[in-house]
Amino acid sequence: MAAASGGPGRRGAKAADRVSTPKQPAGTHGLEAGAGAVTMLGLGWFPDTVGGLERYFRGLLEALPEARGVVVGPAADAPDRLLSVSRPDAPLARRLLAYRRAALRAGAGSELLDAHFALYASGPMLLSRLRSKPAVFHFQGPWADESVVERSGHAAVHGLRRALERAVLRRARAYIVLSSAFRRVLIERYGVSPWDVEVHSPGADLERFTPGERSRARAALGLREDAFVALSVRRLVTRTGVAELLDAWDEAGEDLPPGATLLVVGDGPLAAQLGQRAEAIGTREARLTGPLSDELLLEAYRAADVAVVPTLSHEGFGLVVLEAAACGTPSIVTDVDALPEVAGPLDPSLVVPAGDARAMAARLVAAARGALPSRAAAREYAERFSWSAVAAAHRASYRRVLAGERVPGRRVVYVDHVARLSGGEIALLRLLPHLAGVRPHVILGEDGPLALRLQQAGVSVEVLALDPAARDLRRDSARAGAVPLRTALQTLRYTLRLARRLRRISPEVVHTNSLKAGVYGTLAARLAGVPVVWHLRDRIAEDYLPAPAVRALRLLVPRLASAVVANSQSTLDTLGGARHAWVIPDSVGVAPEPAERGERPSAPATFGILGRIAPWKGQDLFLRAFAAAFPDGAERAVIIGTPMFGEQDYERGLHELAAELGLGDRVEFRGFREDIWGELAGLDVLVHASVIPEPFGQVVIEGMAAGLPVLAPDEGGPAEVVDDGRTGLLYPRGDEGALAAGMRALASDSELRRRLGAAGRQAATAYGPEPLAARVEQAYEQLLK
Repeated sequence: MAAASGGPGRRGAKAADRVSTPKQPAGTHGLEAGAGAVTMLGLGWFPDTVGGLERYFRGLLEALPEARGVVVGPAADAPDRLLSVSRPDAPLARRLLAYRRAALRAGAGSELLDAHFALYASGPMLLSRLRSKPAVFHFQGPWADESVVERSGHAAVHGLRRALERAVLRRARAYIVLSSAFRRVLIERYGVSPWDVEVHSPGADLERFTPGERSRARAALGLREDAFVALSVRRLVTRTGVAELLDAWDEAGEDLPPGATLLVVGDGPLAAQLGQRAEAIGTREARLTGPLSDELLLEAYRAADVAVVPTLSHEGFGLVVLEAAACGTPSIVTDVDALPEVAGPLDPSLVVPAGDARAMAARLVAAARGALPSRAAAREYAERFSWSAVAAAHRASYRRVLAGERVPGRRVVYVDHVARLSGGEIALLRLLPHLAGVRPHVILGEDGPLALRLQQAGVSVEVLALDPAARDLRRDSARAGAVPLRTALQTLRYTLRLARRLRRISPEVVHTNSLKAGVYGTLAARLAGVPVVWHLRDRIAEDYLPAPAVRALRLLVPRLASAVVANSQSTLDTLGGARHAWVIPDSVGVAPEPAERGERPSAPATFGILGRIAPWKGQDLFLRAFAAAFPDGAERAVIIGTPMFGEQDYERGLHELAAELGLGDRVEFRGFREDIWGELAGLDVLVHASVIPEPFGQVVIEGMAAGLPVLAPDEGGPAEVVDDGRTGLLYPRGDEGALAAGMRALASDSELRRRLGAAGRQAATAYGPEPLAARVEQAYEQLLK
């Protein structure tokens, strides 16, 4: 079918008539020859059709001169290699037929299809002779699910959309996403193999979007030169969160400076409703401008102090964040999908919880008071995203597809039962980004902070939910007859699900990261026929686990696991043997320079204990020793951490113990803190007080890396790390008097604290992530020989 009548449509139809198959030099791909090698199947052409997908499609097509494209028109300023057909408001059947015909013409001489929208790509990819060509799918959001969010269509229609979307996805050989967040969506919801997904961030038009004169931009938009201006460029639909932004602006109210103005640029079905809401805000101006021309949109970016992206759901990247940054304007965003990945590297405080009007209001007020990255910093950040680099990355992906290859690297799946930021999970998070020769994929038994942090680190992750009864079973319950039948059955069912998933994605190695994951993950890997590494982070001893569990693990681990990695020799010794075994300690992150604590020798010392709140971690011993050491002094104690797995009663008991000991306000319970280095910087001495031998003691290394003197038990992992009297002090495990004596010695001698801290920091350099990651990779190579 020809394009619809009208100027843009006619131009597209003429472009279609001019398509010819280019001749290529023998033995080359069109990617090298430079003409028509790729046919890109898009949705619409920006700015005739407004949307993130359309803007991205245009940018990529313009960056790839060897590509042709097909969209539904109009396309007023399109190059001749773009075919625009029909129009968006034409009957669906007419659009699909016209699109299929145009795709056949454009794809006649192409080697590869690159689909960007499942509905329009379905005809060419499934119902034409082009279905034999290799295909890449650009996954820019769950199309069917987004229509549910917008309440578009009947339930049966949603079902058809999902089926069509999945059919197109199955047809592709590889997938490109704009963010790690949408890689997770693609893997989790559609079952795609993680090894077939590549993340390529979009580019920004750095020549068009540039910082300009703010006063001129404000004059063009009728804004006061001295006003605080917030800008949101959004389609006015539910998922983009504009209604919640207006609530936040109203909430901020008089805390914003006089003349503060919120500009909302865009159009959509909620325009009238949101306009009424904006008019009802009486304290500070909120203005809906409707769509703006390209020139005025650029001026709006330049005029704003801050941009706001208040998305509630489905945000594949957030290209407006880059466009605003290129103009020198940072963006406040919500913690939805890719937005933390895009805005967080510039300033983590720019990310607020989605739908939380109070949090958004507080961040807007802080921005109005100057708490924002500079315009120069925003522009410098945007310059990391050039379309030339994006095009080069796509060409490399296309070549791999044509050659039947994947991104190089060992395919390793890491299995953990929780997504909470505890010791083993933090160690995993620190390790994975430094594995140079590995393509890691993490399968978690729950969603949580670890999943988000892995996404932000660029690590592939999916959640295969484990029943909470099995996931949160305490290790002291793992004795004969103590595990409920339902919990055992749920674990077995989960093991079979995990085995099916492993068979489908075919890793080369499975690496379990926790004791529970070691049990079900090892069984699943063996059922799937995959070698498995059991990362032993827990002592297999009766002071740590029930006797039946100890006997079972000592029997099963050497027989089921292909290899064992232990975090310390002390931990490995409790197992009793394994076919292949390596001791590889956990790494520490990059610690900032320590504070100069020696400059205030007369100030009372602050002693801290950091880690999970649990009886065996010895927080009660810490409090009793502190009270014995300083019954009447000005020294302070800090307990940092939170309970897990039903240990809240123990935490309440610690508060009661502090009161009984008369410590009053000299003890501070700080709860969970993600900024470990910030917490350590506020201490003078770090105490480790586990009452049974610690498998490793990651926090001991962290304290040393932060330049703190460390006081730790003389057994288990810490005794392998601390050189007593040189890099820290050791005391007999569980000995309250000895711990109190060590506290007094360190409190009274600032030079001793300084000397131990400096030596400990130097020793901690051996636990950097790069050398330890190299040792893990060497273990894989030895296992797979």
